[in-house]
Amino acid sequence: MIAIVADTCASIPRALVDSLRIEVVPYYLHRGHKTLRDEVDITAEEFYEWLRSATQLPTTANPGPGDYLAAFERVARWASQAVVVTMTSKGSGAYQSACIARDIAAIQLPHLRVEVVDTLQVAMVHGWAAIEAARAAQRGAKMEEVLAIVRWVSQNGHMLKTADTLRYLYLGGRIGRAKHLLGTLLNVKPIISMEEGVIVPMGTARSIPHAMRKIIELMAEQGADKTPIKVAVTHAAAPERAAAFLELVLEAFECIEALVTQLSPALGVHAGPGCVGVNYFPVHSLLFAPAKEPRDS
Repeated sequence: MIAIVADTCASIPRALVDSLRIEVVPYYLHRGHKTLRDEVDITAEEFYEWLRSATQLPTTANPGPGDYLAAFERVARWASQAVVVTMTSKGSGAYQSACIARDIAAIQLPHLRVEVVDTLQVAMVHGWAAIEAARAAQRGAKMEEVLAIVRWVSQNGHMLKTADTLRYLYLGGRIGRAKHLLGTLLNVKPIISMEEGVIVPMGTARSIPHAMRKIIELMAEQGADKTPIKVAVTHAAAPERAAAFLELVLEAFECIEALVTQLSPALGVHAGPGCVGVNYFPVHSLLFAPAKEPRDS
């Protein structure tokens, strides 16, 4: 059996985490003198309610090698192999932590083969990679097939999001090459994406509804209108916006699967309440076809 290990920043819906048996490792939030485990010690709803009136942003920290090693010990009870799917190594140290834990596990858990993949992505593009990997593992795919799916989603996935402000992204130090937009945000909404593992600017709009429509146009320019896609609309305490955005996406494109999910606190702290975005990838029929017969791996 192959286990899939992800983390809370993937923002995978809990129902899928449970049904696909994905092992989720929490990030950390440092709020004052308290250290909280993301989505363990504080829920997204509690966090975003507090964030609206916060005068100082909490800091975040990625899981350490010990966190990943503990996850490996848990999955080793039922799996002989594990694939760790991390967000971009250019914005977090999770990939490095997982690699260190993999090397330790090679000695302490010699019966467990561990592979670590840096998606160079974030949010539900990262999440989709873990979901599709877990589905392939449940179908009986071999390790090489599971890794191929993770890499396909990572390399072909797209994240586009907008927010009321880039303040949270800037204060959290995750603004990447979109920094120059800060001076133009008096009356406009930024649109950002991710390229080669870092945040990049994609333009601005006069309102959130206008930004949503512009993102639909950008999706078409990226080829979303030429092939079936799987899409997840993510939001930070903005369910109404997310529902409206999903409706626009479903009208514009052939979506063979569509999800709405809330960003985890450790990721949402950099986006701020009101953020909404799309995370999608084109479906490759050869990679995502069910295995003819279950196989041991």
